[in-house]
Amino acid sequence: MTMNNDPSPLRDRVVLITGGARRVGAQIVRTLHAAGANALIHYRNSEAAALELAADLNRIRPRSVAVQSADLQGPGVADTLVGTALREFGRLDILVNNASTFYPTRMGEITFAHWDDLMGSNLKAPLFLAQAAAPSLRAHAGLIINIVDIHGLRPLKRHPVYSIAKAGLTMLTRSLARELGPDIRVNGIAPGPVLWPEQNMDDALKREIISKTALKRHGTPQDIARTALFLAKDAPYITGQIIAVDGGRSI
Repeated sequence: MTMNNDPSPLRDRVVLITGGARRVGAQIVRTLHAAGANALIHYRNSEAAALELAADLNRIRPRSVAVQSADLQGPGVADTLVGTALREFGRLDILVNNASTFYPTRMGEITFAHWDDLMGSNLKAPLFLAQAAAPSLRAHAGLIINIVDIHGLRPLKRHPVYSIAKAGLTMLTRSLARELGPDIRVNGIAPGPVLWPEQNMDDALKREIISKTALKRHGTPQDIARTALFLAKDAPYITGQIIAVDGGRSI
């Protein structure tokens, strides 16, 4: 396989990333930007982080990053975000569906609001963003990357709705690869223990999760971002795949 050694392999390409202001999303933005891409960073509540990240990257390459706040579950939001990318940069080449809602939903306590929230952020929003982005992506032989989860294959106890939503996102990834090929590639990245949830997590549970990986250690946001970069620049014949970046936990 021939690897792309161009220091700016994504020069003039444009990426829209949801939930791109913080954590793994921000690292993906930094990595793709360093490879030459321009970026529209979506955020919902993390305005300060989004503006700071955009300012940092625009100091490196002026007018290369824009930000847009939106509730992904609002009507017409997908069209608005894609429209913003086209207005700011004139095209869209890569869509990264990274934004996700995560919290427990114990049986006997699940509400319609829980269902709508978790399904909306993890499944509905990626579908409608892909649909809205498809014309521009098709024009530029584009790419969709969905950030999925091992728990879409192996359910997480006390998180049935989240697990169902991520299972749906896994199937959406494969379905879109069929629907949007041959012009658009669609793949997923399934992170393992890279960053712990921001909600309190018991240290014993963290140790248990790490013990289930083959490498016996957690990963980093850079591991996920490097995989996104690989899919963007070195994988023209990969589509419909879920790449586990989990230290071997899924085996």
